[in-house]
Amino acid sequence: MYSRVVPKLWNETIEAHRQQVRDAILDGTAELVFEHGLRAVTMSQVAARAGIGRATLYKYFSDVDTILRTWHARQIDTHIGELVRVRDGAGTAGERLDAVLAAYAHITRQTRSHDRELVRFLHPDEQIRNAQEQLRAMIRQLIEEGAEAGELRDDVPAGELANYCLHALAGAAELGTEAAVARLVSVTMNGLHSGVR
Repeated sequence: MYSRVVPKLWNETIEAHRQQVRDAILDGTAELVFEHGLRAVTMSQVAARAGIGRATLYKYFSDVDTILRTWHARQIDTHIGELVRVRDGAGTAGERLDAVLAAYAHITRQTRSHDRELVRFLHPDEQIRNAQEQLRAMIRQLIEEGAEAGELRDDVPAGELANYCLHALAGAAELGTEAAVARLVSVTMNGLHSGVR
């Protein structure tokens, strides 16, 4: 049909289609797990939810666990990307830190409704550890910048304060309202201002 090379547009169309199928598989699997629980989901259910045949599904993924780990990796990448955009926004280091902590607290609260078995399944994942280290480094850097500018305390090492922030904001998972999350972020930020001369 084509003399030498497949046109670029054709390749882009095929790749876009594959990405749509992959996203449908990931999203459908997550929905099924949230509805029925981690161990109740089968590959047949995933194929039906994604609107594809089982043979097509197996071209993309070998089992439900692999699909969930891939879905989780995508979620982590999305969250880290969101936090990076917030960090790179306008404002002083303290203002950007406040915005990052608020965004992180809201992400933490959103994940509170996940099935506890699913959380236990996903959280020993190496990607979680890498994302936590990225987030810790991001927060530490903003604290260091804020301390240099005289906005934030400098009497405690920035790494310790970053750990304080992450541990404090883990509590957002248990909060029922956005107002409670905002109060937790405010209390956490107040701890970073204490000791500023």
